[in-house]
Amino acid sequence: MNKERQVLKDAAVKIVEDRIVEIGAKEEIVASNPGASIIGNKDSMVIPGLINAHQHLTGDRLVQSCIPSYIEDTEAIFDWSVPIHAAHSPDDDEISATLSLAESARCGITFTVEAGTVAFPEMVLRGFETVGVSGAIGSWGWDIGDGPYVDSVDGVLERQLQVIELTKNHPSVKGWVTLVGHDLMSDELMQSASNLAKANSTNLTFHLSPHAGEVSQYIEKTGMRPVAYISQMGVLGSHLLIGHAVHIDDSELETLISSETAIASSPWAYLKLGQGVTKFGKHPEFLSKGGRLSLGCDTENAGDSKDLFSTARLFSGLMQEARLGLDKPTAHYALELITIGGAEALGLEEEIGSIEIGKRADMVLIDTSGPSWQPLSPDPVMQLIWGASSSDVNSVVAGGKLIVEDKKCKNLDELALAIEAKDRQENLLKSAGLNPISYWPVITY
Repeated sequence: MNKERQVLKDAAVKIVEDRIVEIGAKEEIVASNPGASIIGNKDSMVIPGLINAHQHLTGDRLVQSCIPSYIEDTEAIFDWSVPIHAAHSPDDDEISATLSLAESARCGITFTVEAGTVAFPEMVLRGFETVGVSGAIGSWGWDIGDGPYVDSVDGVLERQLQVIELTKNHPSVKGWVTLVGHDLMSDELMQSASNLAKANSTNLTFHLSPHAGEVSQYIEKTGMRPVAYISQMGVLGSHLLIGHAVHIDDSELETLISSETAIASSPWAYLKLGQGVTKFGKHPEFLSKGGRLSLGCDTENAGDSKDLFSTARLFSGLMQEARLGLDKPTAHYALELITIGGAEALGLEEEIGSIEIGKRADMVLIDTSGPSWQPLSPDPVMQLIWGASSSDVNSVVAGGKLIVEDKKCKNLDELALAIEAKDRQENLLKSAGLNPISYWPVITY
């Protein structure tokens, strides 16, 4: 996924510490490094580590697939997810993040952007360190309404500073300034948070317009559409990653592109929550016009899965459906979005997203020996996006270290974590006053 989008055959990559130092013919590199350990074999397809640009690591992870799918999306968020977050303990945050990142690693994801609803950042950081992956973390940021960690502007900014300080010298995890959403932050908080991110050379992220109702309410409140209003506040720019932006019009689209503001799209979440992405979403157009786009998986009660190949396949289909007169197959765009394109949207294209000398050694080894890969296609990218799944991931290298081998995480006992998570799920639902069983349909025979 370098600038030339090269596909190398019978090749090898040499890693020293956490960096890629050589790429070339397998026979030559193996012969010149007789003492090196070798990962992979003739059936391995090696791709860059995948980038998940929007993931809630806590809260929903312990109650995955518990929230009824037939209720309104706002009810699912504010009557279910938010109370669960309010009931989360520090230990809940750690096990939730660890499980989520372990699942992500087994799916080939080596970089995750947490979407800003962490209560105990230091516990989530432990999850990153345990699994061995990299990413960005934030903390709750909102000053409008009622909910966990709603605070004054100064209180919210203090939480953001604490995360930045927590990760200040961390080699692989960075603190971002995170706000919950455009309709849950005052003008003062929005502008102050943006300035804080710029002053600390980091990013700002928040949710915007996942469903139509938020847009109409915002127009009623401000007299303007959300993107136009935020642009007027001077907050848009290359430092900003907006989550969702499903319900934007053509003018907002052009404003986001011209300001170099990035979007993280989580298409499976929009479909599960019925938020109108197939009718109103403009992410394919945004990308085709040069917008900085990335893909995410969102939460375990929206996107549910951490399978970025599935997400990329879905987005490839949405692009195909949009019929935009593209200059290459949609599968090639889709692979870019979860590798180098995702890195560019996060401002990290010099560090991750492609297999190039000098970059961080984040790589995924795909097993192509199975029946679904036979025969091999002359276009490996199309076969990867349309035919593969995360179950084909055999090994993962992150920061030069082997963290997944033979489809198992090397750094933790996932079975023990799963047992603990079951107990925590029961306690968490009880403490939040939620009972999923009461929503299940009654079946009679």
